[in-house]
Formats: sequence, structure tokens, C-alpha cells
Amino acid sequence: MSVYMVTWNLNKELGNYDQARRAFIAHLNRYTNVSDPGLESVRWILSSATADQISEDLRLKLDANDRLFVTKLNSGQHQGWLNADVGDWITANV
Repeated sequence: MSVYMVTWNLNKELGNYDQARRAFIAHLNRYTNVSDPGLESVRWILSSATADQISEDLRLKLDANDRLFVTKLNSGQHQGWLNADVGDWITANV
């Protein structure tokens, strides 16, 4: 299993933004994940899939104007200022 950081931006101009956001997060929550309350559109997920497979899966809930970035974290190759429980979860799983 690997830890991936997933970040996204949904097009807020659409009238169904709240519904689209809820649907996307529900889809993302199928993965074991953690979030930091200070980073609204970022999750760290645990998966045995590749970044390409995760991106392809999550894009099922996005429109053409939305944006998504998925990257794999490597041990000793990440740093950040997060809530301690989030950092601990990432460190324990990388």
C-alpha cells in the first residue's frame, strides 16, 4: 500500500457545485484517507493502485473544467505543516 496526496478544484460556477462536491468526496471516501481541516480540497489516501488508476477513478466524478492532481509520497521525501494526527497518519503509512 502507498500513500497518495490528492488535490482537486471543482468548477464553482456550476449551479450544482454543492451536489458535485458531495458526490466527489463520497467517491473519494471509498479509499482509506485522512484530511487536514486547513486544506479543504486535499486528502491523503492509502491505496495499492497507481496514481494513474486513482486519477482515472476519481475523474469519474469530475467535469472537464475541474482539476485533479494525484501524487505518490515517498518515505523521507515529504514535508509539511499539518495537524499532528494527519502528519502521524502519513508517517505511519508511507
